[in-house]
Amino acid sequence: MELPLDQVRTLLAVVDEGTFDAAAAALHVTPSAVSQRVKALEQRTGRVLLQRTKPVQPTESGEVLVRFARQLARLERDARGELGMSGAGEPTRVSVAVNADSLATWFLTALTGLPQVFVELRREDEDHTAALLREGLVMAAVTSSPDPVPGCSVRALGRMRYLPVAAPEFAAEWVTGELVVALAEAPVIVFDRVDDFQDGFVRRLGGAGASALRHYVPTSEGFVDAVTAGLGWGMVPEAQAEPRVREGRLVRLRDALWVDVPLYWQQWKLDSPALGAVAEAVVRTAGGALRRP
Repeated sequence: MELPLDQVRTLLAVVDEGTFDAAAAALHVTPSAVSQRVKALEQRTGRVLLQRTKPVQPTESGEVLVRFARQLARLERDARGELGMSGAGEPTRVSVAVNADSLATWFLTALTGLPQVFVELRREDEDHTAALLREGLVMAAVTSSPDPVPGCSVRALGRMRYLPVAAPEFAAEWVTGELVVALAEAPVIVFDRVDDFQDGFVRRLGGAGASALRHYVPTSEGFVDAVTAGLGWGMVPEAQAEPRVREGRLVRLRDALWVDVPLYWQQWKLDSPALGAVAEAVVRTAGGALRRP
């Protein structure tokens, strides 16, 4: 059965705009026409595609069609560009989900020198970026998952190493004796309330988790600054920690301890020149910035 493109595009507009009325305004049609198109598409597919909430959310089946609609739009823009039909000033845009630590250390370097390609970055934890791909919200993602999202390809980027570090004065006061015992009591820096990285490190040492004395610092740069200021200990990317260790502003809690997080590049399986250019630049830059897969 064919999927009428006007109905698919209407579904995407509803998801992007959040309401049927806003989608109608964006498409220059009536809200009734939007509702009829979505209902017709649901009848054609035999599935409920939208949760009628505010804002509207796609169901699991709806996510499949939203992803298809975005891919279709990307291919259409590429084809128009090759035919010389792009509108004046119309940019070639690629949406990418990337974790905060990659964004703060190596990822932006990959984007320099890409001609006529503009990016829309979505910052998300590497454990959750694949969900944005699955929902059709981005075309590509830096993720910790080697399992491809349906319709996507996967390439290994390398391993980002994290070091347990603290300010020298903090370590002298709090981190004495057995490390696992000290970290169960010492103040700790965490990214946000879903950040389990520091707790996971303590569990690897045999403890129950990090201390309940927590500072929440939701930026990569702010995180390492908070650790350097002596507010608590934390797991800091090697690229950010090592220069401060050499300067004496941070100390490693144990030289032989670290955690490596494997990173992967997932992207839509599209023959898109813009997406391909971004992918090659990211893989090349990661090869020089991350440890080997």
